[in-house]
Amino acid sequence: MASATTTSGGRRARRTIRTVAFLSPWLIGFAVFFAYPLISTVYFSFMRYDGFTAPTFTGLKNWNYVLDKYPFFWQGLGNTLWLVLVMVSLRVIFGLGIGLLVTKIKTGVGAFRTVLYLPYLAPPVAATMAFAFLLNPGTGPVNHLLGKIGVPQPGWFNDPAWSKPALTMLALWGVGDLMVIFMAALLDVPREQYEAARLDGAGAAARFRYITLPNIMPIVLFAVVTGVIQTMQYYTQAIVAGKVASGKIANAGEDFEPGYPHGSTWTLPQLIYNLGFQRFDTGSACVVAVILFTLSMACTALLLRRKSGFLRED
Repeated sequence: MASATTTSGGRRARRTIRTVAFLSPWLIGFAVFFAYPLISTVYFSFMRYDGFTAPTFTGLKNWNYVLDKYPFFWQGLGNTLWLVLVMVSLRVIFGLGIGLLVTKIKTGVGAFRTVLYLPYLAPPVAATMAFAFLLNPGTGPVNHLLGKIGVPQPGWFNDPAWSKPALTMLALWGVGDLMVIFMAALLDVPREQYEAARLDGAGAAARFRYITLPNIMPIVLFAVVTGVIQTMQYYTQAIVAGKVASGKIANAGEDFEPGYPHGSTWTLPQLIYNLGFQRFDTGSACVVAVILFTLSMACTALLLRRKSGFLRED
């Protein structure tokens, strides 16, 4: 009996070792590229550290500075949440609408799909510079056209009230990735369900609500979750648009304070850059990074929980 137990225990141990061996590439990657940076970020958030001298423990001073004294944190947090709510929602709605449109086209669908997808392939810096030129309040063709038809001409990237809507327009222009994802999901919806609904007299709105939407809900969740995570990390387009609009992009050696105009394009990743690489306050930058990570995880957990509740109701 003891011999059988020993043999069984040895077999389980070998199975465990073999499983860990197969998982080791992932475990090593997780430890090196996620766990260690996360633990280090939390650690340095309680330290005074400039990247050159040895870190010294300061308790909650970095947290108090970021939350109470750093003048851009709450504005950057508000801008980031605005972009998450507005930009992600509009991208999902717009991508789904374009996907529906493409699936209804009978001729020339390949060319139409290519034209809509190409903007997504444009490099973010080049696309932002092109939009800054098109939306230039003085010389841009968009305002010139609006003036011709008697419509008020916004300041776009030079106006705090219009800078975030302009960034949202840029994001909608490059919505080709979501178009392709939604188009694949829409083509996978069973045709017989639509035929049965038509026989029962269901209109287009009813078919979309009771057939299309439930079938593509996992894809919608995927688009929303990935969109929230990407927008929480929104950096390149905002800082390039601010530089181009302020006229400082040509002077590479000139110090540029992000957030132009008047802090309306501040985002949390820009705060991390400003604190860590412009002010050499690594401890405070780690505080913002921890807050950003916590917000991303909280939003993702909330979305997944609402999705699981939706499935239980069904």
